[in-house]
Amino acid sequence: MGRWEGALEDVVKTWQGRRVFLTGHTGFKGSWLALWLNRLGAQIRGYSLDPCTEPSLFDLACVGTIVEDVRGDVRDYAKLEASMMEFAPEVVFHLAAQPIVRRSYADPVGTYGINVMGTVHLMEVIRKTPSVRAVVCVTTDKCYQNQKWIWPYRESDPLGGYDPYASSKACAEIVSAAYRSSFFPIERVHEHHVAVATARAGNVIGGGDWSEDRLIPDLVRGFESGQPVLIRRPNAIRPWQHVLDPLHGYLMLAEKLLAQPARFASCYNFGPGDEDIWPVERIATKLVHMWGNGASWVRDPVASVHEDHILRLDASKARAELGWQPKLKIETALEWTTAWYQAWKLGENMAEFTRKQIEEYQARFSR
Repeated sequence: MGRWEGALEDVVKTWQGRRVFLTGHTGFKGSWLALWLNRLGAQIRGYSLDPCTEPSLFDLACVGTIVEDVRGDVRDYAKLEASMMEFAPEVVFHLAAQPIVRRSYADPVGTYGINVMGTVHLMEVIRKTPSVRAVVCVTTDKCYQNQKWIWPYRESDPLGGYDPYASSKACAEIVSAAYRSSFFPIERVHEHHVAVATARAGNVIGGGDWSEDRLIPDLVRGFESGQPVLIRRPNAIRPWQHVLDPLHGYLMLAEKLLAQPARFASCYNFGPGDEDIWPVERIATKLVHMWGNGASWVRDPVASVHEDHILRLDASKARAELGWQPKLKIETALEWTTAWYQAWKLGENMAEFTRKQIEEYQARFSR
């Protein structure tokens, strides 16, 4: 049983008044994490570019009202340094990234600049910020060298990447590990007091994502237009999970780093069980049925860029060492996601609706 089970009051105590620096707070995952940290009582400074979509969860959920909202690029070392050192955080969550595979083909230089040098800049600034105690650098399940096998990837498997996005995130993992070994070694944590960990999650879904070339946003846009949605690779298999499940893992990992830095400064997968690793067509068909109103999808006949056919994650390390486990089965995750977008379509208060989903998720800790 995880530490969060039946002990939500302890979690609140951990985060109450805690100073947290969050890169990428205007993005989909960053906005959800900012809202959750705020609910737990943390003091948050966000550092990010403007939201990259319109609409955005950041704007609809009024995230800018609950964080110190700093707009900046992680490639701008001087601004990043000034912002973090002035804020003096204890915890750093690094979510800022260029996260789209097909965009990485169009702009490989920008992708490597953000994902690799942005991580270098962050780690270098952390070296100069004496208040930092815990760092969670978020990468992706695609950081592994894809062996085209059916077995799930473990943290000990080789890193790699066919495309600029995947390889850039593998590089971010290597950068984080190099800084941990060179400047924040576990055996000297009593001297430098910094614990660095990386987190690798699967395909994340949830309300408020309007990113390009992602399945759920593409489906929602198509449903709204009344046109059949073109699906590139309906047979591709991915580890699907609601956004709150990996965010739960990131929070637990940060807590462990604060409590026992030498034990948990490592890399962790956060993925669903085998029963929630579905092909794209099954996800799309399920969402069509949930949405109704004539929603439909068809296979895209146009060839696309290379994308791996199957990706699976072995999250047994996070389960065993952190006590983490996913709370939402894929059917529930799709129900919550559909409910979010339909509430938005009806003009509901999405800041309140999003917070209610976080509250419901937290309520499951005591069940």
